[in-house]
Amino acid sequence: MKEFKLSKDESDRVVSKIKTYFNEELDTEIGGFEAEFLIEFFAKELGPHLYNRGLSDAQTLFNERAEELSYLLQEQEMPTL
Repeated sequence: MKEFKLSKDESDRVVSKIKTYFNEELDTEIGGFEAEFLIEFFAKELGPHLYNRGLSDAQTLFNERAEELSYLLQEQEMPTL
């Protein structure tokens, strides 16, 4: 798995959202530096679980579509004598 890295723009948006959340929901102000540490922490701790879940969901979807395709192909078979 590749290392998790946000672009500067993505990071700025997430930092802003974290700061807003802390301010509005927790009545606590945090700085951008602290918000960036939270991003890194959650990426490290939750990232692999979310990544693996995404892969599992994609595999399930792929299997469902492959099964549908198999039925469609069977419908295209021509009758034999």
